[in-house]
Amino acid sequence: MSNLIKHAKKELGLIYSEEDLKEGYNKLAYDCILELIEVFSKQGHSGFSAPYVANMFKTLANFETLTPLTGEDDEWGDISSLGDDPKYQNIRNGAVFKNSDGSAYYIEAVVWRDSDGDCYTNGKSKMEVKFPLIPKTFYVDSYEDGTYNEKQYQEALDYYAKTN
Repeated sequence: MSNLIKHAKKELGLIYSEEDLKEGYNKLAYDCILELIEVFSKQGHSGFSAPYVANMFKTLANFETLTPLTGEDDEWGDISSLGDDPKYQNIRNGAVFKNSDGSAYYIEAVVWRDSDGDCYTNGKSKMEVKFPLIPKTFYVDSYEDGTYNEKQYQEALDYYAKTN
């Protein structure tokens, strides 16, 4: 057994009890994670290639893009049948949309996080974008009194202002 597999089993053993691993979602997750670790271990990566491959895998497994969105016509799927006006959804990042006038926006530019750590989006989550674009999500703390961390929100505004 490789050191990587030993390490993974030890770490997973710290978060999953024997009871967790009898059946259900935790067992499924544990088995899937170990399967990926075993494949990765068999590939024989070096200290250079391991982080490179792991980072690339994480990006792709999260349906994120490796290069900026171009906004070219072949990147859009027509979703006009879902409403009255022509509208398009980016096929490389499903949270980016384009209106019939060519304006585009990203609906996950800001994710609001409450004091319990629960996250949500709302009307202020959407930001207008221009291309080329590397979509970035900003997490902004929101408070029970209806206020929010203005510095965090300003970072999102500044980032998306640079795309325009």
